[in-house]
Amino acid sequence: MNPVFKGLQLKKNSIKIMVVIIIFIVSPVLFIYVAGTYFTKPAFQSLGKAPAALAAENIAIGKIHGWYHQAATQNSCVLLLHGVRANRLSMVERGIFLNAAGYSTLLIDLQAHGETKGEKITFGYLESNDVKQALAYLREVKHCSKVGAIGTSLGGAATLLGETPANLDALVLESVYPTIEQAITDRIATRLGSWIAKLTAPLLYEQIPLRLSIQLSQLHPIDAIKKVKSPVLIISGTADKHTTTTETQAFFDAAPQPKSLWLIKGAAHVDLHRYVGKEYEEQVILFLNRYLEN
Repeated sequence: MNPVFKGLQLKKNSIKIMVVIIIFIVSPVLFIYVAGTYFTKPAFQSLGKAPAALAAENIAIGKIHGWYHQAATQNSCVLLLHGVRANRLSMVERGIFLNAAGYSTLLIDLQAHGETKGEKITFGYLESNDVKQALAYLREVKHCSKVGAIGTSLGGAATLLGETPANLDALVLESVYPTIEQAITDRIATRLGSWIAKLTAPLLYEQIPLRLSIQLSQLHPIDAIKKVKSPVLIISGTADKHTTTTETQAFFDAAPQPKSLWLIKGAAHVDLHRYVGKEYEEQVILFLNRYLEN
């Protein structure tokens, strides 16, 4: 073989190998970057009027959009807070049974969700400002004598994060992550296995300070719950791999008294109201009545 031709062939093969190596390295990094973009991307949706069964009016609290139902008798109110990439529509069924129990209810879209503006989802941090504004609205505009909240996943985290937890008379937390690092690790492990999660999760959660200007320590509900001053009911499923039973138990242990824990057998990271239906309604009403009845 001609030495010149042989040299060119070797150079060509070397370039091919280098291209393969670059693709092998760049592709996972690019995928993780795109995943980070998706997880923080707003989840907007036009909702319009409330479903008739909710019997609620459209309200706006600054930039926050929501539905409010005024009870006919007592003036205790419950704030309903949806999970990540959802909106107030996911809380309608809870609103209906709470209205039937005599509670006024406010369902809001947290920032960067539904009809409420926002640049990025922040996993409960900026969303905590919406919670505090909604509570001020209930007390100062609707003159609620006592206020409780039900927060699912992101919504629950939003009641805890920020400078201080929300000032409530009763709090129901469903499937709330303990730390953002653990939340991301659990979700990757569920899909790709634990060893891949250990390798790739840091590449995702270390993007948060860069993307959101929020420190990871500011996304630790398990630390924030230690400062809660209201009675709390913590609910999760025993088959939840996004927030495991062990994590939920540690979360419960960190909460001050009075507190209650309800682990729903067989439930994964799903809508727990839909999963157990009437039992959920009975347990939640029992808890709220204990602390919100005038």
